[in-house]
Amino acid sequence: MPESGIGVQFEEAALEAAEAAHRALLEAEATCATAESLTGGLIGAHLTAVPGTSATYRGGAVTYATDTKAAVLGVPEDLLSEHGAVHPDVAAHMARGVRELVGADYGVAVTGVAGPEPQDGQPVGTVYAAVAGPDSHTEVVRFSFTGDRAGIRYHTVKGALRLLRTAVRGDVAGNTRA
Repeated sequence: MPESGIGVQFEEAALEAAEAAHRALLEAEATCATAESLTGGLIGAHLTAVPGTSATYRGGAVTYATDTKAAVLGVPEDLLSEHGAVHPDVAAHMARGVRELVGADYGVAVTGVAGPEPQDGQPVGTVYAAVAGPDSHTEVVRFSFTGDRAGIRYHTVKGALRLLRTAVRGDVAGNTRA
């Protein structure tokens, strides 16, 4: 599964984050869905690499092109026109959209710039990750990663899955679970 040039440590960290998110979802008796742009399905791939994940992962949408974010996930076209795809509100809409689309308790979404060129006025390494929880609260985090394209994508997988685990455990996204 690792991309060319990706070290084993990136892959192991992403898999560990997926396992931790899965355990948190199991403990909470909750499910999740993914909306991915720059990662192109890597988050879903890592979640489904975990044995037993069919109990917690409902599915996802890879909305790589900007217009598919609107068409598939309901991201407002005026938001995309005004700010582009790399924006915190876009990530929030993606997370809420995929949660509703597949009927999951949590939606996790990522949008950003893996490189090699800046996009939408954002430098390479800028990533927004969002988690929409069952109480309709959405948490958005901005990451600034360094490295090559493949490294940024794997850092994004790890960061998004850690955000999901934290949300499920009740530390963000307005939940009260311990």
